[in-house]
Amino acid sequence: MSATTVSVPKYRHHKGSGQAFVQVNGHRHYLGKWDSPKSKERYAAFVAELAVRPGIPMPLPLTTPASAITVVELCAAYLDFAKGYYVKNGKPTGHLYQVKVAVRVIRDVYGHTEAAKFGPLAIRAIQQKMVGDNASRRHINQTIGHIKRLFKWGVSLELLPPTVYQALTTVPGLKAGRTTARETEPVLPVADEAVNATLPHLPAIVSDMVRFQRLTGCRPGEVCQLRPCDVERCGDVWQYRPESHKTEHHGRERIIYIGPQAQQVLLPYLLRDAQANCFSPAESEQKRHEEQRARRRTRVQPSQRNRRKARPKRSPATCYTKDSYGRAVTRGIGKANAQRKEEATDMGIEPMLLPHWHPNQLRHSKATEVRRQFGLEAAQVSLGHAKADVTQVYAERDSALAVEVARKIG
Repeated sequence: MSATTVSVPKYRHHKGSGQAFVQVNGHRHYLGKWDSPKSKERYAAFVAELAVRPGIPMPLPLTTPASAITVVELCAAYLDFAKGYYVKNGKPTGHLYQVKVAVRVIRDVYGHTEAAKFGPLAIRAIQQKMVGDNASRRHINQTIGHIKRLFKWGVSLELLPPTVYQALTTVPGLKAGRTTARETEPVLPVADEAVNATLPHLPAIVSDMVRFQRLTGCRPGEVCQLRPCDVERCGDVWQYRPESHKTEHHGRERIIYIGPQAQQVLLPYLLRDAQANCFSPAESEQKRHEEQRARRRTRVQPSQRNRRKARPKRSPATCYTKDSYGRAVTRGIGKANAQRKEEATDMGIEPMLLPHWHPNQLRHSKATEVRRQFGLEAAQVSLGHAKADVTQVYAERDSALAVEVARKIG
């Protein structure tokens, strides 16, 4: 449902013709003979349809054929709908950004085209334009998918004939190896050696977040929103049910199982208000100042004991986001590599730098480990995937198993 507030148009009487009408956006829509049952029925239907199409900036199809709708007008209406639909916990989701990208792409090329005349050839033209702009194959397919959903939405509201969307579905996505579009590197697991070498250079709280995520395989957003009230501490394996998760709109429950090692990491953070976030940037910043104070060798002057501003423009947040969490890890990798460069320079050798990695790779590492030891189904359950083919993306095939098979029977 759109976030736009819709005012109900009045049922009016045109004295000159004796007709009933309503007026929307400066346009009159005649309903039939004034005060007749048929005109009142049309009025009720008009109001009901207007409630689900409030953003259409032109007369509704009651008096105007669908062919009059342009692509830019359809985009404006769909974007208004998306702003109210792609929202979770009062905040826009990543899908809204993707919709805006798709709208920008189609608007710049076919904005003034009649939406009913937008067909498969136009989709292919957009694909090739994005290939020429050096967009990745995955990004192109994602954008084209959103454009198709835009027209599907228009068909569902009877703004376009069904044949428009049906024709667009005949255009397949770009296939790997059969297009000149740029390919992106797959996200691979991060080696435990790289993670362990980074941990000493991270703030203590971020370091524990990394350890917890590596042991449980949860998503970065799930470790950021963890609260004591979300953890059920019964039995030897605890259960963490996130307040919000990626697939909750599909009606699926998400349970993250916390074993003994992860429990040891988490336990100190459960001794707080049940509704408070376990991992807090404000708490991390406070600990950092305390550590700096403890390492100080000279006596602290009275005027420097508390140099914090009374009203700072920006205060530390009480909860990490997946972006701020990722930035903290990136800074830790940078500090580790800076130290390695300095040590290598003193020794006169080439530095062995850590690769850049991000928190989502910890999930891949957990999936690969579980699959290697317990199989694909166990990895699917641990990661909370509804389908095993999704787990295939995260759990890289263990080549050691193939080598062992070849050694014995190959």
